[in-house]
Amino acid sequence: MTVRALFLALAAALVVAGCSAGSDDTDTRPAGETESPSLASAAPPRPGICPLTLPNERTPHGQANAGMNHGNGRLWTTMWPHNVLIASGSYILPDGSVWMKWPWWRSVRGRLSVTGRRLDADAPALTADIPSGYGNRGFQPSGLTFPTEGCWRITGAVGDARLTFVTLVLKAERYWPKAEPAEP
Repeated sequence: MTVRALFLALAAALVVAGCSAGSDDTDTRPAGETESPSLASAAPPRPGICPLTLPNERTPHGQANAGMNHGNGRLWTTMWPHNVLIASGSYILPDGSVWMKWPWWRSVRGRLSVTGRRLDADAPALTADIPSGYGNRGFQPSGLTFPTEGCWRITGAVGDARLTFVTLVLKAERYWPKAEPAEP
């Protein structure tokens, strides 16, 4: 079995195993309602299991549905294929962390903040770079830096609006070494 085939089998197994766990902590409460228990207080996933969030295909008004959209009527994002981020090249920083652009849309006014923590092992929290100049509503790009590979819970917030999801972060070079020739 080639490294590529092994990686695809591993990714598929993680996706299938994670999908059954259900992890969407999408906040759809009207403003002022009390917060329900958070997934942050839930038991951590079993080793080797990442409870990936499946995109609900909800989109901001006027935006095309790409099939990987996820939102709750107040905040939206677009997920990577199968909700697995596979980084390579310049997206892997010299310190080994993974950096990736991540889009958001806001129907509520305010400044976006993004937090995240790894679920399957101890790791520093992710950091988010959220540039100014995009106004208080609508599209807002962000740059997320994941200190390590692994299973990550990410929460975007504007005021009392929250959108939480779980994604898997991997480095392609770990599974597809540069020295391996491409298959026909």
